[in-house]
Amino acid sequence: MTAFSYQLYSSREFPPLGDTLAMLRGLGYQQVEGYGGVYDDPAALRAALDSNGLTMPSGHFGLDALENDSAGVIEIAKTAGMKSVFCPHIGPDLRPDSAAGWSEFGRRLAKAGEPIMKAGFTFGWHNHDFELRPLADGTVPLAHILDAAPELAWEADIAWIVRGGADPFDWIARYGDRLASVHVKDIAPAGEKADEDGWDDVGHGTIPWPALWAALKNTPVDLFVMEHDKPNDHERFARRSIEAARGF
Repeated sequence: MTAFSYQLYSSREFPPLGDTLAMLRGLGYQQVEGYGGVYDDPAALRAALDSNGLTMPSGHFGLDALENDSAGVIEIAKTAGMKSVFCPHIGPDLRPDSAAGWSEFGRRLAKAGEPIMKAGFTFGWHNHDFELRPLADGTVPLAHILDAAPELAWEADIAWIVRGGADPFDWIARYGDRLASVHVKDIAPAGEKADEDGWDDVGHGTIPWPALWAALKNTPVDLFVMEHDKPNDHERFARRSIEAARGF
């Protein structure tokens, strides 16, 4: 059986963290993925994970921290027991507008990740939708990021690929050998779940997860992270999603 992880960002509006961890363990999750909001006290975080029988094999860290406080990132990652570190996003003001610019950004990411990789961690990029939207020349940023820095791993957010107007099967076929993690999330039918930004519980939306699951078996990925960017009930999302995913 797959040991599913859970991106704790999904539960950011449902504190306290200790209650969330207990809820996840009770539902059968074995792992969680960290993000900036849970790193304030790394020792306490590790203690909470241990007391709930959970591990944190991966975590998200912003580009600023990676470039300017790599020692701090490494310390947090080691304390939490991570194996993989992912940079998850950049703001619009940092996004290039050309193929050359995105290639340079890929090299910038790789440079930021050098200390992380030297410390023994897998390091890579987590996509959203903007990296899949065509540039003026018809190419897309994600390809330039990955091609310019072959040492980068990729955490594929499947639903953001779809929202970016791209085919996840194509991307899995092209870059599946770079996959270190996959975000398992779903998109509601058009016009539904507006109060949840159009996201849905995994297996209850429009993403063809059973077919994607079969495609992902041909890649080295072994980390599957449930995520919902704005659930109005995180227990419902966590419960229905793991129930559905067990049947993929």
